[in-house]
Amino acid sequence: MEDNKLFSEFPPVPTEKWEEVIQKDLKGADYEKKLVWKTLEGFKVKPYYRAEDLEGLEYLDSNPGQRPYTRGKQAGSNVWDIRQDIVEQDPTAANAIAVDAVKRGATSLGFCTRKIATTADMATLLRGIDLNQVKINFRCSDNYVVLLQTYVDYARQAGCDPQNLAGSCDCDPYCHALTHGAYRNGLDADLEQVQNLIQYVKAELPCFRAITIHGNLIHNAGSNIVQELGFTLAAANDLVARLADLGTAPTDTAEQIVLQFATGSNYFMEIAKIRAARLLWSKIAEQYNPTSERAYRMFVATESSAWNKSIYDPYVNMLRTTTEAMSAAVAGADSIAVKPFDSAYKHADDFGYRIARNQQLLLKEESYLDKIADPAAGSYYIENLTDSIAHYAWENFIAVENLGGFAKAIAEGYVQDQVAATAAQRDNDIATRRTTILGTNQYPNLIEKMDGKIEHPASCDCCAEPTGTEIRTLRLYRGAEAFEELRLATEHSSKRPKVFLLTYGNLAMRKARSGFATNFFGVAGYEIIDNAGFKSAAEGADAALKAEADIVVLCSSDDEYAEITEEACRLLKGKVKSMVLAGFPKEMVETYKGYGIDEFIHVKTNVLESLRKFQQLFGIM
Repeated sequence: MEDNKLFSEFPPVPTEKWEEVIQKDLKGADYEKKLVWKTLEGFKVKPYYRAEDLEGLEYLDSNPGQRPYTRGKQAGSNVWDIRQDIVEQDPTAANAIAVDAVKRGATSLGFCTRKIATTADMATLLRGIDLNQVKINFRCSDNYVVLLQTYVDYARQAGCDPQNLAGSCDCDPYCHALTHGAYRNGLDADLEQVQNLIQYVKAELPCFRAITIHGNLIHNAGSNIVQELGFTLAAANDLVARLADLGTAPTDTAEQIVLQFATGSNYFMEIAKIRAARLLWSKIAEQYNPTSERAYRMFVATESSAWNKSIYDPYVNMLRTTTEAMSAAVAGADSIAVKPFDSAYKHADDFGYRIARNQQLLLKEESYLDKIADPAAGSYYIENLTDSIAHYAWENFIAVENLGGFAKAIAEGYVQDQVAATAAQRDNDIATRRTTILGTNQYPNLIEKMDGKIEHPASCDCCAEPTGTEIRTLRLYRGAEAFEELRLATEHSSKRPKVFLLTYGNLAMRKARSGFATNFFGVAGYEIIDNAGFKSAAEGADAALKAEADIVVLCSSDDEYAEITEEACRLLKGKVKSMVLAGFPKEMVETYKGYGIDEFIHVKTNVLESLRKFQQLFGIM
């Protein structure tokens, strides 16, 4: 039988030919500016990739389940833990939530253990949960060895062999320092506690992992992806090295580490981040010559980002957490925790938990992402992102190592400074709407009210107020907060400013600019009065006064502003709080200011700063 390959009649097209066509289509425009994306992390992403771009990527020679584990730790599947973290501290109430979660699909549970002091408390917390089937993860303990002793006692009472039970502890002295401003008992004493915990877990709970390094903390302080990855690896490495100096074998420490990351909405970058994490950890572990393969196979746990969630238009958070969970699943995360979509402003309830679990169940049961090892394999784009992220994260890792390790770097404030600088850049991008937070700084729901719905949800130990000053803490916040404060202030105020859109002239331009003005003032919660269009400035000014407008925004084309601006300002100046023009006709700006225009709003405006001025004008902030 003749062996005909599909499409063999079409000759391959070299990259040079593709580039020629692209340059022709650009019609002289700058290739770099138009088509090459520079990421927040500082590297460039090309508009397309080809097989030749994979040349030199050494890890591609390995299969899933093989070192360096870039392609995942599992050779034949992609199964992950569906984890539900429960912030409820009362053991009875937490147990009720946990039992329901397991019935509905959770395979891993995270508990805040502040009120767990005895074996009886542990029995109350875990009653009705099959420890052989469900992984138990403990958080917020001052002494994990004592806590695990109560767990082991209960497990034996329940007829379980602790040697077979899987789970983890949230033990991380660096996380505590960066959230509380100091180590619990000083760095040396904390390291001794970690050392004791490792020894206890190795002896009594060999399937447990005692340490969790919290990259999610760095993420939720506003870092970029390579900072989150590089600093997290630096923290893990520092712990291995310091404990080795105290006599704990690097293999024992490495075997018990969990790297916990937060996944944001940058879908492909987040996939590449997790793959790069496994690659780099394998390379780091190699330097310690571990005696077990488990030390190389880093356990990666992910949770949905808190930084990008919003209070307003909260159902959009469901879309965000869906892509975040999918990124983690495609990347081969070992454990995925999806936070309830409304956790930014209220206590978690059954509906929020159910949606969060079902998002993962859909990815498993209907999308079959758990059936395929390394679903991202072979994607020219993702493979190159993996390599770029690994390269730039390694630079962050080396910078910390050159300072003497992670503990010294946070003592000197280096990590905090680097993260704060990125967070400031991200804040500015949100303020100027280069970055869109749907429903918050762009396309708001104009009739939505959140005042009275905010419950100040419960939080765990990691979110507590700082208690020390030895270590400068990371600021944990959400990117949407500044805009939310504006809108909440408007809702709290007795005065809701009225914005009247005086539309005139060219239909396309007035609609475009009225839409822009609606979004602009809508994100502050102002009342928007739109109009079909006026025949003259006088007609529009009369309507604005009858509407008792506080702000009048002229919406027209640059050419037609010359026809109405002077008269509109003459009729309205002094009778409304502010006159605004949508656009920036550069040559006429000073002239229009002379007529009485107070503000020009356009795509380059810092929306946050501008709206704060309007809030001050109305005495709202």
